[in-house]
Amino acid sequence: ESAWRDMAKQVAHEIKNPLTPMKLSVQHLQKTWESHTENLDEFINHTTENLIEQIDALTVIANEFSHFAKMPQAKKELFNPAEKLEKVVQLFKDNPNINLVLDVDSHARNCKIEMDKEQFTILFNNLIKNAIQSIPPSQNGEISVVAKTKDDWFSVEISDNGIGILSENQSKIFTPNFTTKTSGMGIGLSIVKTIMENIGGTINFVSEKGKGTQFFLKFPFEREK
Repeated sequence: ESAWRDMAKQVAHEIKNPLTPMKLSVQHLQKTWESHTENLDEFINHTTENLIEQIDALTVIANEFSHFAKMPQAKKELFNPAEKLEKVVQLFKDNPNINLVLDVDSHARNCKIEMDKEQFTILFNNLIKNAIQSIPPSQNGEISVVAKTKDDWFSVEISDNGIGILSENQSKIFTPNFTTKTSGMGIGLSIVKTIMENIGGTINFVSEKGKGTQFFLKFPFEREK
């Protein structure tokens, strides 16, 4: 019974995660349509492509839970992480009062990593959403996502200017069911940690109260030939 409760929490968390940015994207699309903005066709194609990708990720989770009553098994494949990351970041760009910037160096655009593509999306949905939620409504948010390669790693740094994490809580943030937020199940970062460990990657962070948080992720990669 306890295992089922934990599983249900995890599935509910992953289904809820993309819904807010998806709603914002649809609202932005509606406003763009009503204002007859130039390059409307291009904007519609770009938005719908991102929405379909998020819906596909939700469908995988829902189908696997229905059929096997467990989270999806990882289906590893080689893909370009820079391209995937750009699509995830684009989905969150319509958040008001948030300046979300992505910077990918030229070397990072020419590598591939091997992991489950849907888990890659889930991972960055969690981290970017957490960064956005860490910024008080009265404050202009600054979030940067920087991707680069070094040695045999594809690395990503996510920085925000949010409220930061109290020093006494920093050792607990990857613990399942621990959260400092008023909503949510507190399992998002534990899922992120598990995904990174399963692919042989690493995740670390530094944080200062009132100044923000930086997460550092490293993925083993293969250079394109």
